[in-house]
Amino acid sequence: MSDRRSRHHPQTKRALVTGDLPLSGDGDDLFAQLFRLFQSSGPVNWKLARELTKNLAGEREPIEPDVAEEYRELGHVAELRIQATTNLPAPSPGDLNPTDRTTWALENHQTFRILVEPLGDKLSGGFGGIPGAESFGQMGAMLQPLGPALLGMQAGTMVGFMAHRVLGQFDTGIPAIDHDQPYLIVPNVEDFAYEAEVDVRQVRLWAAIHEMLFQRLMEIEWLRGHFVSVVNAFYDTVEFDMSDLMGQMGALDDPDRIRDLLGEDGASGPALLKGTSDPDRLAGVQACTAFIEGYGDFMTRKVGTELLPNLNQIERANSRRRSEPDQAEQYLQQIVGLELQRYRAADAADFCVEIEQRWGDQALQRVWEQPQNLPTLAELTDPVGWTARVMMDQFEI
Repeated sequence: MSDRRSRHHPQTKRALVTGDLPLSGDGDDLFAQLFRLFQSSGPVNWKLARELTKNLAGEREPIEPDVAEEYRELGHVAELRIQATTNLPAPSPGDLNPTDRTTWALENHQTFRILVEPLGDKLSGGFGGIPGAESFGQMGAMLQPLGPALLGMQAGTMVGFMAHRVLGQFDTGIPAIDHDQPYLIVPNVEDFAYEAEVDVRQVRLWAAIHEMLFQRLMEIEWLRGHFVSVVNAFYDTVEFDMSDLMGQMGALDDPDRIRDLLGEDGASGPALLKGTSDPDRLAGVQACTAFIEGYGDFMTRKVGTELLPNLNQIERANSRRRSEPDQAEQYLQQIVGLELQRYRAADAADFCVEIEQRWGDQALQRVWEQPQNLPTLAELTDPVGWTARVMMDQFEI
């Protein structure tokens, strides 16, 4: 590994959450000690999540002032170009924020609360959301304080891993609901340029266009609310296997067993929480996230074509990056079966190309008139089918 790359990839700290647990004594006392340590007043232990996020993200890396200024200037260039090329709604005033991994992670450790708090609701309030939990008596009752801690660990781990992978605020594969300001994680963008073997200034501009464009996309009036609704509909169908969970908890008779299950680095242990969900509701989430990401990629190409000579090379490298295993996504899939399938964004981008080429930009803009016009998962590879459903009264197929 070269000096340049190693400078932007500090050794990730091992999380302190489980490795330094002050657990001692025999099995009879372990649960009491663990639950006191992990107590939380809400459905998710966000304090624990923040600590784990901080440890996984690593040390802060100050951004050189001249580099930060260039990123901000490129943000202005991107915004002017987007304004001239698209009809997307104007965002709230604000500059592009170049930052390091840890700063981004700490400011976003609750950004994905929509993905974990519904689970917390199922694990609290007398276990009303988990069928069969009451039959486990005292063992079941112990899940109440442990549930928020487990979810806090999962949330903190997801964001901690994302901090080493994503390029910006709108590059997670999950629409940013609570944060509407654009960020670029400078070490990750620089590493991406190095690995793609593309001029770093072109990559910086491409990343700025991508980030600023997605910021505008999320300003579409109904989009955030629709994403929340499809996620909530998905979580309504999630069910947990309490017998499996209680079986694992019943085996915790020493501190080493607890550490094995929770994982010393927040990721190595098997998931204590495992759920199943409805495939149709899952498809609704996947279609929404895929189309948002694919449309953003499609528009990034339109905006950047004349500015970026190496755009094709950048896009190929970005496709490879997305296809690589993502530990944060693996957590979502492991816990509740929420597999994002980010590769479907390529289908969505092709869908946009097909619609625009055959029926024009106005036809493509019909997507954003109302939530019902978003393509389904099947329609991402069947643009004619989408046209028949949405625009048959206006266009000849």
